[in-house]
Amino acid sequence: MKSIAPPAPAIGIKDVARAAGVAPATVSRALGKGPISEALRAQVMEAVRATGYRPNLAARRLRSQETGTIGLMVADIANPFFTGVARAVEHAAFEAGLRVILCDSDRDPAREASYLQLMQEERVTGLIMAPTRVTAQRLAGLALDVPTVLIDRAGPPGLFDSVLLDNGEAAAGLVDHLVAQGHTRITGLFGETSDTGRARAEGFASAMARHGLAPDARFIPATTPPTEAALAVLREDAAPGALLAANSLLLLGALRATRQAGLRVPRDLALCGFDNEPWTELVEPGLTVVEQPLEEIGRAAMRLLFDRLRDPDQPVRKLMLSGRQVVRGSTAAR
Repeated sequence: MKSIAPPAPAIGIKDVARAAGVAPATVSRALGKGPISEALRAQVMEAVRATGYRPNLAARRLRSQETGTIGLMVADIANPFFTGVARAVEHAAFEAGLRVILCDSDRDPAREASYLQLMQEERVTGLIMAPTRVTAQRLAGLALDVPTVLIDRAGPPGLFDSVLLDNGEAAAGLVDHLVAQGHTRITGLFGETSDTGRARAEGFASAMARHGLAPDARFIPATTPPTEAALAVLREDAAPGALLAANSLLLLGALRATRQAGLRVPRDLALCGFDNEPWTELVEPGLTVVEQPLEEIGRAAMRLLFDRLRDPDQPVRKLMLSGRQVVRGSTAAR
């Protein structure tokens, strides 16, 4: 596990007060919903966004136990990755005597904005979230007043603690394995709107180039069923000898596509992907996958959150975890 800790800027209430042209006490009232005009509150909040100040109510909440609640926002609860991480977060929170509010954004930035407002209204002690790309780009200007840890996406550099899989390394490892098995015509299937998919595509392309092979990366729109996308690839004149799917939904779609096309794995096509779900072992001949450390991701996010609550001014940390390659019959050498 690699830990990167860039220094975080030390911006305080006095900095916000200077930027807003008001007294520090006015800033405190604006952030604490004290008696203040709406015009002045808006003036202070604009200064908060401009300075990048993060109102630090974490220590007070931890001491007073105002809610004893952790907010958890995931991008798609139907995705087994988020289900596994949510389970680990809930277990860690329960052990600490905390409750969890779970929100599923369904990859919709509007729903994310609504849930973020809910989290602040509920005065959660801390927040763990997997933001969409749109929300991740906006986080720097949202002036969240709750300690936040990001998973599956890093967000603005140096602003939020985060826990990520080394996606490029994991995808490159699958390419190395396929090449070692004798494959040279390898196609990768990646989610078009997913930053995780983009990172895995970069690792795929880098590894292909390292082996002197032309990368064939296909980006699948969210509106296109994975099976349909994989079938389109398999029906081309120059069909690949191996398919690499960047997530479990694409992997399942690729498996269905091979069967609809009358192909057998691995005789006609090698197949591999991400997420070690039970079905990947049960289908014949078993699928080669990268197993993500779901339990470790969830618990690491909780550790970062607890550390931030205990020491709000510590440097921002980014934890990069490695996946485990599980090799099965779907990538056996021809």
